[in-house]
Amino acid sequence: MMATNGNAACGVKEDVSTNGNSEDSPKSHSSVGNAAAGTSQPQRFTFSPQPTIEDIRRLQAEFTDERDWNQFHQPRNLLLAMVGEVGEVSELFQWRGEVAEGLPTWTESEREQLAHELSDVLIYLVELAEKCRVDLPQAVLRKMALNRLKYPASKVHGSAKKYTEYKD
Repeated sequence: MMATNGNAACGVKEDVSTNGNSEDSPKSHSSVGNAAAGTSQPQRFTFSPQPTIEDIRRLQAEFTDERDWNQFHQPRNLLLAMVGEVGEVSELFQWRGEVAEGLPTWTESEREQLAHELSDVLIYLVELAEKCRVDLPQAVLRKMALNRLKYPASKVHGSAKKYTEYKD
């Protein structure tokens, strides 16, 4: 597991649940009606607005600098560490079969462990992007634009085929 600054040092409030929303927030479990279709569907989960990816990059850079760990945090090492953390996330899902969205059968302890491991993956990803000089938010926007071209909604709606399998 990766060491982190802890919630207080990152400006995270103690009353925030594992999913990033406060306990009484309707974000993670409210329903919204779709008047046009006459149906009701759960509202999409949303992340809290803070910290930003840049905040996370800065906090991790400070954490690493304070410990003189930059000598160890080269791209290859960060990649391998991130893969190890992805393995830890995988272990949490191993042998469970399909898991429903929202993890309704998971205990609070299991959810917290998942939050820790996913955080480790994100921290390593952000630091790897920093070391490789990849502006991650801008790269995501460019990649999503490419994906829209590869997978036009009119052609792929409801299908999981790879873009190379679609015919014009």
